[in-house]
Amino acid sequence: MKEPDFIPLEGFIDYSEPEMLQRSSTFLADIKRRRTVRDFSPAPISDEVIENCMLAAGTAPSGANMQPWHFVAVKSPDVKKLIREGAEIEEREFYTRRASEEWLDALSHLGTDEHKPFLETAPWLIVVFAQKHTVDPDGSKRKHYYMSESVGIACGMLITALHNAGLATLTHTPSPMKFLNEILDRPVHEKPYMIIVAGKPAEGVCVPNISKKSLDEISTIM
Repeated sequence: MKEPDFIPLEGFIDYSEPEMLQRSSTFLADIKRRRTVRDFSPAPISDEVIENCMLAAGTAPSGANMQPWHFVAVKSPDVKKLIREGAEIEEREFYTRRASEEWLDALSHLGTDEHKPFLETAPWLIVVFAQKHTVDPDGSKRKHYYMSESVGIACGMLITALHNAGLATLTHTPSPMKFLNEILDRPVHEKPYMIIVAGKPAEGVCVPNISKKSLDEISTIM
């Protein structure tokens, strides 16, 4: 068993109470602007912007610091076309056979269906894979702990980073997603977790008329 290896904490800023309140209020106002969109502009976004956002997501906490994620950023029109074709096959099955009436009813107010043109229109698709284990150079395997929780946190941070950079996003999870391993040449021990569509919103785009729950509905302070 390895001995713990600690270094001094660097970079922490001890804000005053008024500064903390101001920063939390400013962040809340900014993140409340975030909306999921389904119509994207094809306007290109630089590699550097997407790379910075993925690096930001890579700072997420994870079980035993295993960092059990891999991000595949796709801008190739040919690859995006293959992903759309694969996703729409699964989505047609979902909407016509797999989904219950209750599930379809829950989705109805969002206006979604099996057609996913945004998978080709948006300049970037970031496909997130969750790694069940690490494969070391000698072929041995090391299990990852709290994989789903860790990757979920990283996805939240990635979406926030993309918003902070001035991009709109959409989370897309066709089921099953094994076709993504083949298209993107990822190993079998990686499980497709989510597609995050990223880009500028299309001109004149509309979004569902929905609201978020109040503080009382989502939290308890004791």
